[in-house]
Amino acid sequence: MAGIRVLDLTRVLAGPYCSMLLGDYGADVIKIERPGTGDDTRRWGPPFVGGESVYFLTVNRNKRSVAIDFGTDQGRELVLGLAESADVVVENFRPGTLDRLRLGYDDLRSVAPGIVYCSMTGFGLGGPRQFQPGYDALIIALGGLMSITGEPAGEPVKPGVAILDVAMGIAAQGAISAALLARHRTGLGQRIDLSLFATQIGTLINAATNYLMADEIMGRWGSGHPSIVPYQAFAAADGYIMIGAPNEQFWRKMCDVLEMPSLMDDPRFRSNADRVAHRDALIDLISDRVAQNTVEYWLTRLEDADVPVAPINDISQALADPQVDALGLIHEIEHPTAGPTRLVGPMVDFGLTPASIRRPPPLLGEHTDEVLGGLLGLGPQRLQELRNASIIA
Repeated sequence: MAGIRVLDLTRVLAGPYCSMLLGDYGADVIKIERPGTGDDTRRWGPPFVGGESVYFLTVNRNKRSVAIDFGTDQGRELVLGLAESADVVVENFRPGTLDRLRLGYDDLRSVAPGIVYCSMTGFGLGGPRQFQPGYDALIIALGGLMSITGEPAGEPVKPGVAILDVAMGIAAQGAISAALLARHRTGLGQRIDLSLFATQIGTLINAATNYLMADEIMGRWGSGHPSIVPYQAFAAADGYIMIGAPNEQFWRKMCDVLEMPSLMDDPRFRSNADRVAHRDALIDLISDRVAQNTVEYWLTRLEDADVPVAPINDISQALADPQVDALGLIHEIEHPTAGPTRLVGPMVDFGLTPASIRRPPPLLGEHTDEVLGGLLGLGPQRLQELRNASIIA
C-alpha cells in the first residue's frame, strides 16, 4: 500500500486497528486527534509506560499524529485540505456527526472525488438502533455471542479481549482494500458502511445457521463444542489441557494414547454423532483418565501420536512459545518517551511486499507541523497563529 494515504478520524479500537493494518502494509496513515486530549485510549490504564498508555501503543503504530480541532471552521478547512490528497478516510463517529460538521462523505467527495470513505459505527446508517452508543461488550451481549460464552451452568461472559472490535477492524481493512481495487479498475471511489452489530451477526457462523436452518438455539458449552466430542479442556494433575478428536482417525489415536481401547468398542461412542449424544458419560471417563497424569505427560504422548492437543497457557506462556519467535511476531521499536517498546507485530507474511513497523505509535500532535507544512504548505507563522487560536496542537 505504499503511495496510499489514509486520513484516520477514528479512536479507541476497531478503527485504529483497521488503520494500523493499513499502515503495516505501507500506507501513510495520518491520525487526526483532538488537541489536548487525543484518542480516548491515551488515558486508558494502567498500565502506563513512560507516561504512555500501553493500550494506545497497542494499535497506533505506523501513524502520524496531527492535532486539529475540526469542530471549528478553520479546523474543518484543514481536514478538507488533507482529504484532497488522501485515498481513504476512516471514521467511527455516530451516524450524522461528521455530516453536521460538514465532513461527511458528500463533503469530502466534493474535494476528493475518488475517495474511499469508510464509516465504522455501532449499528450502521439506518434502522431503529442507529443512534445508540455502540461498544464491543454491549453488542456482544445484544448480538448473541455472550449467550453462548461461558460454562453451561454459569453466567454469560464476554471474551477476554474485545474480539468484536478486532474482527470489525480486520473486516474494514479488507473492505477498504477491495474498494481501492475497484477504484483502480473503475476510477470511482465509494462509501463503505460497517457496523459492530452486522459484524457480530456475521461472525455467529454456525450458531446463527443452526437456528436459521434447524431451529436450534445454541447454549453455553464452556470449552466444549456443540457438534464435536471430545473437543474441550480437561484437568490434568497439574493444570489444564485442550484435547480434540474432530474425526475418527484422531478419535482412535486418542483412545490408544489414553490406553482406553474399550471406548472404541462401546456402541455409545461409535461415531461422532453417538459421542455427542452421550457427551456427559464420555467426558466423565476421559476426565478421570486425564487427571491421573500431568499436562506434560499427556502433551508428549498425544503430540507424538499426532492428536490435536495444546496446553492452556497464560499470556506469558503463550508469548514465550517458540512458534512466536519462529514467526517473528514480537517486534521491538524505540518510542520517544516509553523507550524500548515491544509490540505484537503484523500477523500476515507477504512473500514480496512484507508488512513492517516503520514508525512507533505517535505522541499527540507529534507530526502536526510536518503534515500541515508538507501537505498544505503552511509556514511557521501560519502554524503558530493556528496554535495560538487552539485550532491545532
